[in-house]
Order: sequence, then C-alpha cells, then structure tokens
Amino acid sequence: MSQDSQHGKWTISSSDDDDDDKDLPPSGTTTSKPHQPSQSNQSCHRSASPLSLKLEPEPATVEVKPELAKHSVFSLVTVSEVRESAAKNQLNLQKNETSPLLAGKRKKEVLDASGWALSDSSDDDRVDVKEKRPINLPKRTPPSPKTKKPKVEKERPPSPHGRLYYIDEPEDFFESSVPCLNDTYRFYLNKVTGLDRKYNSGALHIRDILSPLFGTLKKSVQFNYCFDIAWMVEQYPPEFRDHPVLIVHGDKREAKARLIQQAQPFPHVQFCQAKLDIAFGTHHTKMMLLWYEEGFRVIILTSNLIRADWYQKTQGMWMSPLFPRLPKGSSASAGESPTFFKRDLLEYLASYRAPELEEWIQRIKEHDLSETRVYLVGSTPGRYVGSDMERWGHLRLRKLLHDHTEPIPGEERWPVIGQFSSIGSMGVDKTKWLAGEFQRTLTTLGRSSLRPEPPVHLVYPSVEDVRTSLEGYPAGGSLPYSIQTAQKQLWLHSYFHQWKANTTGRSHAMPHIKTYMRASPDFTQLAWFLVTSANLSKAAWGALEKNNTQMMVRSYELGVLYVPSAFNMKTFPIHKNPFPVSSSSSGFPVPFDLPPTCYSAKDRPWIWNIPYNQAPDRHGNIWVPS
Repeated sequence: MSQDSQHGKWTISSSDDDDDDKDLPPSGTTTSKPHQPSQSNQSCHRSASPLSLKLEPEPATVEVKPELAKHSVFSLVTVSEVRESAAKNQLNLQKNETSPLLAGKRKKEVLDASGWALSDSSDDDRVDVKEKRPINLPKRTPPSPKTKKPKVEKERPPSPHGRLYYIDEPEDFFESSVPCLNDTYRFYLNKVTGLDRKYNSGALHIRDILSPLFGTLKKSVQFNYCFDIAWMVEQYPPEFRDHPVLIVHGDKREAKARLIQQAQPFPHVQFCQAKLDIAFGTHHTKMMLLWYEEGFRVIILTSNLIRADWYQKTQGMWMSPLFPRLPKGSSASAGESPTFFKRDLLEYLASYRAPELEEWIQRIKEHDLSETRVYLVGSTPGRYVGSDMERWGHLRLRKLLHDHTEPIPGEERWPVIGQFSSIGSMGVDKTKWLAGEFQRTLTTLGRSSLRPEPPVHLVYPSVEDVRTSLEGYPAGGSLPYSIQTAQKQLWLHSYFHQWKANTTGRSHAMPHIKTYMRASPDFTQLAWFLVTSANLSKAAWGALEKNNTQMMVRSYELGVLYVPSAFNMKTFPIHKNPFPVSSSSSGFPVPFDLPPTCYSAKDRPWIWNIPYNQAPDRHGNIWVPS
C-alpha cells in the first residue's frame, strides 16, 4: 500500500490498525515470540503490543528511548514503543520509547549491530534513541560477522552507534564551582557534547546536578522510564555513590527482572513499581527527589537515565530552590507556595499508592516549599469523573490557564506552539482530539469566553534535521513517529515546523525535550510556558470519553507550568540570546528559535520505521528498517 502526501510517498506493507492507540509494526515483525535480547545493563521495557499476542516484548537493544518501546516486537532490529529509550536489555536503556525499527547502517555494512533488538510498543509516547557518535570520531571497521565477541561481565552493551561512539568529556566540561544560573525561572537545558563552550555555560549535566555543589546528598529518588543502573550510579560523586537510591519505574515481568538484575552489584539501589492499570500506559515521568543535610530539592526533567540522553540531545529541566526544613511543630499547611506546589506534589506521589514513597511524602511535609513559583502539571493512569477530571492531564492544564492567566487583546493572533519527540494516534481528522479538546485547552486564557482559533505551530524534526544532526540517523530512534500512525493522519503534517535552535546552539542536537507555549504574534512575549515529559498523544494528556463526562489517562507524566502572574509579570519577555546564561536576565530562555520555520515543500516529518538510504548522514550511515 502506498500513500502520497505533500511530504513524500510512503510504502506500507502491513495492514492498518483500527485502534487509534496502537501502531502496527512494519513487515518483518515477529508476532509469535519476542526477540530475546542478551542481558545488558539497560532496561527499557513496555507492555506487550497487540501484535505480540499479549506477550511482553523484550526491550530494544538499541539505545532507543523506552517510551515507545514497550509494546510490540520486531525481529532482529525490533521496534518497540521505543519512544524514549533503547531496549532494556542490550542497550543502556531500560525502556524503549522509540527504538527505531531501523538501525543506522553504513552503506554495505552494518554498524556493530550485534545485540540489537527493539520492541515496539503502541503507547502514544514512545521512542528515544539516545546514543550518539561524535562527529570527529573515526569510523570503525565492523567486526567479521563470523566472529562472535565473548560476553564481558558488567560491560555495557553496544548502542546503535557502537561501543566506540562516546567520547569522554574533558573535566572542565563539568562544573567545579557553583555555575551562573538563571534563578528567575530555574529552567535549564542539558549540556551537549561537541558544542561551543558558550552554549554549555549555564546548562547542566546530570553529574553537575548530583554534585556537592548543590548540597550534601543523603538519599534520592529517581523517577524515570529508562535506566542504565551502572551508568546512573557512576554519575553520583564518589562520596555519595553508596547512599540510598529509590528507583520508581513501570516495568513488569521480564523487564522488571532485568532491571533488578542490573542493580545486583549495587545493594543501595531499591525499587518501587508504578501501577499501570490501563493498557498501553507507561511510567514516563522523569523526576529527582534529592534529600540533603541542608534541605530538600525537586528536579523535573525530560531525560532518561541513560548516557545517550545526556550526550548529544536537547533536554530541559526545572530545578527547584533548596527547600529548608520547617521548624518542628509546624502546621500541616506550613511551607506551601502561592502555586500550591507542595499540595500538588504530595497528591501526585500519593497517586502511586506505594508504601516505598511514604517516607518521602512525610519528608516533603517537613520542608518549606514556599519559594516555588511554578505549577505542577501531572498525569496519572485512570478514568476520572466530576471534579477529578481537572486533576490530571490536559484538563489540569486547562484549569490552571483558566484560573491564573488573563485574557489578552487580540489573543486570536497569539499562536500556540507545541514541541515534542513522539506522536501518537489522534484520529482520522483534526477535530477528533487535536483541534478539539486539546486545542481548547491550549487556547485557554483566563476566564474569557472567547474561544479563538489562533495559529497552531507544531515543532517536530524533519528527515533532513535528523540526517544532519550530531548523531545522524540513530537520533531518529528517539523520534518514534511510525508510518502506521502517520498514514492515518496526513492532515497533521500541515502543522509541522522544523527543529531549529541556533539561539541555543542546538540545531543539530535533536530534541527529546517537550515544551508547549503561547507566544505573541511578533514572538517577543509568552503568555505561558510548559516543560514536561508529555509528548503529543492522548495516552500522555488524556482524552475525554462518555460524551465528555469522563477523562481517561493512560500514562504517568510530569511537567511544570510557568505563568506570568506567579512572577509578578503580565507576560514573559523572550530571551533572544540565552547563552551564555546571565543570572540577572528577565527574558525567558525558549530552547528553540522563534518564529518556527515551516517545512519546505521537500521536507518530510521523520518517520522512524521506513528506510532512508538515498543520502548518508554525517557519519556515512543510512537508515534501513529490519
């Protein structure tokens, strides 16, 4: 079956799936038994896809993001709902969000693909391939196909880029003194290997975040989708490396067993399994809770706990102030912020119904979170009615925008911008969800009854963006938009804009960050800004059911919303040159260029499970689905 669109011709060999929440894997998919990847330090599993006959697929062995990788299984190079990370087993990822069905292949030779296996899941938030190969690294000669490398205990498995892809950053890449940070918004990008130093000034690596510069760590919790336990432990400084860490994950059965096995050498690492009671949901939240001798800190971010996510991708985070401990005997309402962040964080943690989190709930109650100026926007799996519908997902965002923003003259000309790394099924036309309930949420400004239809710009990398990226084609493993979904919603592609980030130096660092905002017509002001783990999908944001009387949410997600009123502003000025960072700047550091650039007539959205073999990427690779 072939499908023509303004962005090219696609050939599809598998039949369409009628379920909007599921994507059929490409031809060559194994439906009887998931590919059994070899053991690895990474874990990125998802629930079984409809194609795998309810078998839980093995995680992709490619560093594909687990968000996509939990549902279906493919042979050899499998596609999993690899939206966020690579397979739990063979790559350093623990959950595949968007494992590419394709491995980046060199012309006439495969890049050390031994051990690749991607499992494709149909969650609406998936894949992210995270490993990359530096531009200046010499290409290595692939091993002879007849020669099998002996397994090495505790050695990280190969990535789509191969074992030699990563280079060790110089020590001055990491902070040795408290960096100059923008304390107004506390929104930061991650450091990217290979960028000019100025574009990493004021950005943060995970090693910076966990360093003694920010506090004397006693215990921590890591909420995430994909994990490489050995790599994660290595990011803690030596003096904190054996302090207790609780991992909050969504893995089940074999995936859970592999994750626990990864942690065997690390007795200080414990686990908490998030309940996923609705099919095709994922634990996609990315948050750190850090308890210090000096106080407590919350970090809400977009990166998986795998090296690829912190290497050459664009990621973002909100880092809280250091919250001091409340005096003994303080009231239950003490330490609350004007944004009710403390109440909402406690409610979010309580939604897990997990005994392992009780001590952290109590710990948060004992600290003063009053300096927080952002609102928490979370999703937790469930079906909600009545006032509970506004607690989670996009209706939570709608209520916050209704209650805490103000109508703006001429707001019908203020565009809505959405930027994400994975796309789910949204229906046969835009009214089914995107231009219906979701757009109504994104266009809410205060109590105005005006429901304008402003421009909607969706920023998602084109094929050329991926091909010319620092990682080359393997970056597409973290961008899990499948042909099976794309061919059912060609109407969506007229919304697409390129990934361009010259102002932050990150045009070639493909985005795994997810942001949503409302900008002025001249793109100098923001009415609000949101950074979140939630991709463009109903699973992440929720969808109305039963004649709009019920909200159904599949996945755990978490983000923070910035509204001007919480900062005593009418709008946020946009910072046109956010690097190097200045602590005194009042401008908001939007991570990509505004206004967004429309796709050209030749541009096509990146689809991860079709071949790209006409032009090699900067590493000489082509992309061929298995």
